Amino acid sequence: MQRRDFARAAALFPFAGAAWAQTPAWPQRPVKFILSQPAGAGPDILARYVADQLGKSWPQPIVIENRPGGQNVIGAQAAARSPADGYTFYYATTAAMVTNAFTFKALPYDPVKDFVPVRLVGRSPFVIAAASSFQAKDLAEVFAKAKAAPGTITIATEGPKTFSGMLADSVAQMGGVKFNHVPYTKATDAMQDVIGGRVQLVCLPDAALTAYLKAGQVRGLAISTAQRQADLANVPTLAETFPGFEYTGWNGVFAPAGTPPDIVARVNRDLEAVLKQPEVTQRLLALGSIAEQKMSVPEFEAFMRGERERWAQVVKTLGITAE
Repeated sequence: MQRRDFARAAALFPFAGAAWAQTPAWPQRPVKFILSQPAGAGPDILARYVADQLGKSWPQPIVIENRPGGQNVIGAQAAARSPADGYTFYYATTAAMVTNAFTFKALPYDPVKDFVPVRLVGRSPFVIAAASSFQAKDLAEVFAKAKAAPGTITIATEGPKTFSGMLADSVAQMGGVKFNHVPYTKATDAMQDVIGGRVQLVCLPDAALTAYLKAGQVRGLAISTAQRQADLANVPTLAETFPGFEYTGWNGVFAPAGTPPDIVARVNRDLEAVLKQPEVTQRLLALGSIAEQKMSVPEFEAFMRGERERWAQVVKTLGITAE
């Protein structure tokens, strides 16, 4: 631009330069993460740790807002109705963003239309374990017992239409047997009954079982990851019995639909920088989550499409009806 043209533009728009220079950087105020789980629950502990680490690189803190209840519906609905201004995000799990769509006849939020994926944080393995008093050293022996005495094998889960319940039923179906669910809302209650021998098997996130496994109070039969995990190296994978079988829960960050794409991209990049830190990776692993160290926004979008397709097939195969 010639000098006289620049001068003419400045005369026509005297405040343009000042306005551009004063455009506020994000974030200018605290950022909120909404959770569907209560304070102290596994996802809450994970979210608070990740938020604390992420907040170190921002000039504003991240505030955790717990909105539990309704099998994740209350929190998801609150997040979906939040302003899409880049100051509210939803720290979600598989149930809220995928499986609820197949187990509820109607939801007051749309997991696809009401949110944009920001970043996968980590994947959470599930473990199938047996009470010490239950005489079965591996899945093959469990299936043999179930076939010899149909309808007698009990398994502690979060319920037949939850992630743990559907995983347990998938395994039972592939083994040609059926388990009887004993649903629990608290992992500690489930473990007390399993350790006491009142329930024979349990299927829960490995974070809820690791301490009991290492103490020898329950016996690990299978983990849902594709490869064995270093902290539970003696627990075989489900893929060792059923090749190609891998199901893990996960936790990730979403934003209300309409959130500015540059803010979504910024949060994705900043989360990636946090999740690549060795101390963060180790801490998440101790909390039962395998950190996802590389995943762009488009890759997370593709991951979500794959998850919806996969769980649609699981629900169909198991014959689960929405309620």
